Amino acid sequence: MKLAVIGTGYVGLVSGTCFAEMGNNVICVDNNPEKLKKLNAGQVTIYEPGLELLYQRNFNQKRLRFTNDLKEAVDFAEAIFLCLPTPQGEDGSADLTHVMEIASEIGDLLKDNSNYKLIVNKSTVPVGTVAKVKEILLQKGAKSFDVASNPEFLREGFAVDDFMKPDRIVIGAESEKAFKLLRNLYEPFVRQGNPIIEMDIRSAEVTKYAANSYLATRITFMNELANFCEKAGANVDLVRKGMGSDTRIGKRFLFPGIGYGGSCFPKDVNALIKTSLDFGSELTLLTLVDKINKEQRLRFFNKIKKHFNNNIRGKKFAVWGLAFKPNTDDMREAPSVPVIKMLLESGASVKAFDPAAMENAKFYLNDKIEYAENMYDALTDADALLIFTEWNEFRNPDFTKVKSLLKEPLIFDGRNVYDLDDMEEQGFTYYSIGRKTVRGKD
Repeated sequence: MKLAVIGTGYVGLVSGTCFAEMGNNVICVDNNPEKLKKLNAGQVTIYEPGLELLYQRNFNQKRLRFTNDLKEAVDFAEAIFLCLPTPQGEDGSADLTHVMEIASEIGDLLKDNSNYKLIVNKSTVPVGTVAKVKEILLQKGAKSFDVASNPEFLREGFAVDDFMKPDRIVIGAESEKAFKLLRNLYEPFVRQGNPIIEMDIRSAEVTKYAANSYLATRITFMNELANFCEKAGANVDLVRKGMGSDTRIGKRFLFPGIGYGGSCFPKDVNALIKTSLDFGSELTLLTLVDKINKEQRLRFFNKIKKHFNNNIRGKKFAVWGLAFKPNTDDMREAPSVPVIKMLLESGASVKAFDPAAMENAKFYLNDKIEYAENMYDALTDADALLIFTEWNEFRNPDFTKVKSLLKEPLIFDGRNVYDLDDMEEQGFTYYSIGRKTVRGKD
């Protein structure tokens, strides 16, 4: 099938590459000259495990190509996927500027084109957006087309697996022709029997926000529960295991920490809150979820400050992990950023290491912190180690070396990476989330 993917960000590049891997001919469109130069030179522009292999194979076999020529892509494709950014506006709503601008440009290109085109919105957008795109196309004089909603459910760090072996495919459309085209496109991805769920467009648009908001709510509930466990003397890890064994609840997204981040959960929660207000049916639970999530970072900072008798001026902190989660270089809404800024504002200094995200971190933290060459380099003469991201390489470090480099054996773990008994045996003072504080034996 001939496909166009508009936008080569996280969703667009993964989608275009994975479509090509299934034998489709894909042309990706972007207006960023620097990004296009890299992509056309064989360089992947995002960090995502498994993506580079697929990209190189399909790029070399010419099933995947990149251009800034929207007309070329529209003329070429049977289906045109909109994978455009919808950043959060000041009022919490999704900014649809990019989606509407491209819809207008496509409309201009389709008014003299009689070939049927399916425009598929894959961007995360509020309910009613597809209707607005359709209205723009009609106003521009486009004739033979459909507009569909096909939300993505990709987890950063696992996006290739999620795309190639999806739990489900959600399609919102108005015509059987649109359903059939997308059904044919996606059937190779669901050969193991996972469903293609067909529904009306508005329900498809809501589904993405509903899924992300529910997952964000689970995380936030566990963070609240972890805070309670600390006060009550319980161990949230054991509570989590007891809860997760209930099949009605399940084990996933029950890990406490310093709050969710990334490009999806914060933005989608706030966008759904704003949309609910627009429709006069406020989702008050989500308003609390957003508030609690932001407070979780402050709680972690206060835990650090309290240990030092509320004075961290002149203290030096080592940081392991900057990205909002492991296996990605994404720094958007990363909990590390507000906590580090609070440390700096209180007169402390920070030296950080992240396996993938340090270059992107500079956009948010500039030169206000030091960037270490490796995980141990960050520790030298630091007053404590702070863990913000649970990268695998942090899970089994040389603890003897860690102790020798730190001024004192002190760790604040925002992701519960280590076992309490191990930390006690190793002689660390160890703070985590929802568990007792360990004071090392030696």
